[in-house]
Amino acid sequence: MAASNELIVSVSGIRGIVGESLTPEIALAFASALGVHVDGGSVVVGRDGRPSGSMLRHAVLAGLAAAGCEIHDVGVAATPTVGLAVRTLGAQGGVQITASHNPAPWNGLKLFGPDGRVLSAAVGEQVAQRFARRETRTVPYNELGSIRYYRQAEEVHGDHVLQLVDGARIRAARLTAFLDGNGGAGGPLGKRLLQSLAVETICEGCDADGFFRHEPEPTAENLRDICPLVRQHEADIGFALDPDSDRLALIDETGRYIGEELTLALAVLFRLRHQRGPIVINMSTSRVVEDIAARFHSPCHRSAVGEANVADRMNQVGAILGGEGNGGVIDPRVGLVRDPFVGMAMVLNLMAETGRKLSELVAELPTYHIVKDRYSVERDRLPKLFEALLARWPEARANPLDGLRLDWADRWVHVRPSNTEPIVRVIAEAPREETARELCRQVGELLTC
Repeated sequence: MAASNELIVSVSGIRGIVGESLTPEIALAFASALGVHVDGGSVVVGRDGRPSGSMLRHAVLAGLAAAGCEIHDVGVAATPTVGLAVRTLGAQGGVQITASHNPAPWNGLKLFGPDGRVLSAAVGEQVAQRFARRETRTVPYNELGSIRYYRQAEEVHGDHVLQLVDGARIRAARLTAFLDGNGGAGGPLGKRLLQSLAVETICEGCDADGFFRHEPEPTAENLRDICPLVRQHEADIGFALDPDSDRLALIDETGRYIGEELTLALAVLFRLRHQRGPIVINMSTSRVVEDIAARFHSPCHRSAVGEANVADRMNQVGAILGGEGNGGVIDPRVGLVRDPFVGMAMVLNLMAETGRKLSELVAELPTYHIVKDRYSVERDRLPKLFEALLARWPEARANPLDGLRLDWADRWVHVRPSNTEPIVRVIAEAPREETARELCRQVGELLTC
């Protein structure tokens, strides 16, 4: 298990603490590995607003240009904006410089394939291996890659999202929204989208300057000072984005934290009201999505955790919508990338067409309580620990697709190593919070004994 100050290399890319595990040399080497992988093809480069991103951008551009790659620089942009730009420009790959929800000292590189989605596990492993071997591709001075600036990416992304909803109905509803951009990359696009829908918007930290007003992950604890502002400003809804803007948490009109789990659930509800079809969620996503899909007689499939795994499964089953319980909504009509702006537009449309407040929509959903915990456990201990879990609950239905998930008629627990952090996650869900919390506690005892 990597220590917190060591570079984390995964199929998704790399993350580390700037100046310690993540240096310009490392960023250049990883970009060089991508340059080898795309054989000098064109690459889109973007970044979130973290100040360290400016420094890392120069290293990434150098590695790609040395490999002969034509570079399309979109500047500070949300992660789904970068993915869409790859497709729009017909590029062979993409790099988003971001550490997602990690704290300010962190940064990283996330890679995209030519289809505009995060690299699949197999392809991501190939790039990771090239990086481990420090493979490079260098071309003569007269074949070096050029840099072009593509500043229309945000506008194109917003236009795609607007095509998914009934803008006239949303405008007629005369809604008010509170937007917490927290200095992340998505503040400007979020504001642009809301204004395009004639939603009166109160912004907090919507300049993409990378200076976080609170801890970056949009959890209840981190938004404790944001939630009351929604009610204070008499907004109908509050939206909270993470730094690279591929996650969306909701706050209702009373200032109550609704969270990220129900972002996807409400988007699925809106989508299935208009068109029935397959839905894909990951192994750790709330059962409420399955219940909604069943109400509309639509299949709901589960994948391993990770955006790339959800996207793979969506392609396999022809899903009309998918995502993860971390507030990530994936609509293939825009791209196979978690997109909070899709979530924002769909929830607003759902409110407008039903005439219900967000609190009322949530009250009509099945009630579950999800509890999340984490432990430091050596990965080589996991097989025996999984055996212990199976022995402890032999009556549960076991699914080893991603770590180990145990299902009962009224509850479930999922235990898996994180793809992006040196921890093991334990997530449980049940109709009563005490039940889910007790299940997490019992699993934790087995993991730490």
